[in-house]
Amino acid sequence: MKGTVLICCFLSLLLLQATAEEEDFTSTLRDRSHIDETLRLATEEKSRDYAAALERLRKIYHTSIKPMEQAYKYNELRQHEISDGEITSKPMVLFLGPWSVGKSSMINYLLGLQDSPYQLYTGAERSLLPLSSLSLCTGEKIRSVEGIVMAADSSRSFSPLEKFGQNFLEKLIGIEMPHKLLERVTFVDTPGIIENRKQQERGYPFNDVCQWFIDRADLIFVVFDPTKLDVGLELEMLFRQLKGRESQIRIILNKADNLATQDLMRVYGALFWSLAPLINVTEPPRVYVSSFWPYDYAPETSRDLFKKEEISLLEDLNQVIENRMENKIAFIRQHGIRVRIHGLLVDRYVQTFKEKMSFFSDPELVFKEIVDDPDKFYIFKSILAKTNVSKFDLPNRDAYRDFFGINPIANFKPLTSQCSYIGGCLLDKIERAITNELPALLSSINSGKQPGLSSCEATGCGEKPKNRYRKN
Repeated sequence: MKGTVLICCFLSLLLLQATAEEEDFTSTLRDRSHIDETLRLATEEKSRDYAAALERLRKIYHTSIKPMEQAYKYNELRQHEISDGEITSKPMVLFLGPWSVGKSSMINYLLGLQDSPYQLYTGAERSLLPLSSLSLCTGEKIRSVEGIVMAADSSRSFSPLEKFGQNFLEKLIGIEMPHKLLERVTFVDTPGIIENRKQQERGYPFNDVCQWFIDRADLIFVVFDPTKLDVGLELEMLFRQLKGRESQIRIILNKADNLATQDLMRVYGALFWSLAPLINVTEPPRVYVSSFWPYDYAPETSRDLFKKEEISLLEDLNQVIENRMENKIAFIRQHGIRVRIHGLLVDRYVQTFKEKMSFFSDPELVFKEIVDDPDKFYIFKSILAKTNVSKFDLPNRDAYRDFFGINPIANFKPLTSQCSYIGGCLLDKIERAITNELPALLSSINSGKQPGLSSCEATGCGEKPKNRYRKN
């Protein structure tokens, strides 16, 4: 099976001159045997039928979730269209952080690419270069893939990147190579954050691109080093984009062997002090302290501690790989819940509009009043009262003002009209997928059974679910 690893370096880094101190650290290569052992790269994939599970998941999405997604134009609200490539893609690990903190060096170390012709270019940035992104994928031979080719290939999960423009695609490059780890995971390496550079100078919407990858990442490594702990506007914006994804975030304090133990404790405290206002959660993300690069630790440092921290990080990565199918099902189910809520809200807007219209009413004025003040017409409260939707899952009210600004209300039918004799009702199908089909698929994966037809699909689950919006 062909694996995929994406390494996105939206800005290449150029090292013009190495310091004498750096040359001293490159004398001895570090032992990498614990990487293969912790990630179990020598063992074959588990015998569970992932192909059958993925096909079943793809079928549930296309038959039960996507019809409502298309009928109520959910993609124009969230701008997150799920392709078959995204459903079948491998876990994505995203690397974020300031410039020259060791993100690319860390990937070189994990893949064993150091001192080879295929290692990622690393170093301190001195100039703006045209190169912007790299993607590493498993293949029979090593080759590079241009960003425009990656976006045009529907079998990959990167086709939605076309919306960010040709300037970005020209800075996106893929690399394929045979590698055990690349068969199981996708790495994304981003350009370093530079606070004194305006976003416009990048030539593409950097924050929007980062958000695209954040929304799809299974694990997010935010990397710092002892010399770059300051929080500026660009880093603050990045952490705003990470809100809601705290469970996927891991903080890495890299290059820790450059400091004495006492200085390292001060830097560790300073890192938390800087990030505390940006991560407003009860339990902060896990912080790994080590030096993630191919060469041996500096002498007279806490090498045992750094080695344990590195193994803990590898176990974290392996957990994501082991749970990839479960995470994929949970992701599709979460997406289905959001699509269902969107459909219910649009249906409520449509019903309210029809109720308020009279023969002498101006349609534009009536709907403008509804969109400007939905609480006056109990749009959102009625959804909470009639369904089991949580108030914390409701989207922003202002988003629907923009949504209906480009999608006239007349383009949408109420849910009661979205039924057919053969296909059934859109609401019934998406609710059955959320409450029965996807949980049953998840149970079959956890129990090791081969996924087939769900019990609901075979027996009908007894009484057919009622459409609470259908008029009797």
